[in-house]
Amino acid sequence: MQFSMSALRRLFAGLVFGCLVASSAMADTGAPAPEAIAKRIGDTVEAWTRRTSLHGRGFQVESVLTTPLKGMYEVRIVNDLFYVDESARYIMIGGDMIDMQSNQNITRDRLDEILAIDFSSLPFDLALKQVVGKGSRRIALFEDPNCGYCRKLRADLARLDDVTIYTFVYPILAEDSETKARKAWCAPDRVKAWTGMMLTGVVPQNDGACDTPIDRIRKLGAELAISATPTIFFANGRRLQGYAPPDEFGRLLARHSSVVRR
Repeated sequence: MQFSMSALRRLFAGLVFGCLVASSAMADTGAPAPEAIAKRIGDTVEAWTRRTSLHGRGFQVESVLTTPLKGMYEVRIVNDLFYVDESARYIMIGGDMIDMQSNQNITRDRLDEILAIDFSSLPFDLALKQVVGKGSRRIALFEDPNCGYCRKLRADLARLDDVTIYTFVYPILAEDSETKARKAWCAPDRVKAWTGMMLTGVVPQNDGACDTPIDRIRKLGAELAISATPTIFFANGRRLQGYAPPDEFGRLLARHSSVVRR
């Protein structure tokens, strides 16, 4: 799991606070944290942001203050606020609780569990099927041709040696996404055309006028509450929304795979 500065700010912006009425009971709110706690939190958060930044550049913690919740501290970076526990292990970003030691998004993992599906019920006839090696491990992948992280994931998938990839063409990000998707689908070898387009950005040269399952896939995506790409489903039904680096993705694939073949 990696964050750019803009991604962090988008996450920060997602946490909206209501107006709080000042009272004497909240008089300690905003007081500087004890020096040892402030140092522990500041050092840990700065190190974590360096590890998770796309470019290895971290963020400087400007202040660590107390909050009305005992054991929870307010951390300021530039004009953003987020929250860290006293042990400096857990951080709250945009409503997500993240374990900074393991880099586990606890909230996302729990939601993935809640939103798990019956993998075998997916309409595989609507998907592009690509078998790599034995293909015993299976994933379903919803991709948009204009999705940068989809392209990054696709390059990672090309290095795997035992996976069957069911790609559901899901053009939702830009006005020309459907045009590109249709041209790939209407190519003589649509699997090769789609994979090549995702890896190189080269759009197949045709009018994209053939019949496609795009409308049905969009309906499926709505039913599955897919609002972003890439979205991946593993063989046990667990969902992964967004890009995961190769090592993390490999662990998820191993954990959530089944050798049962369709």
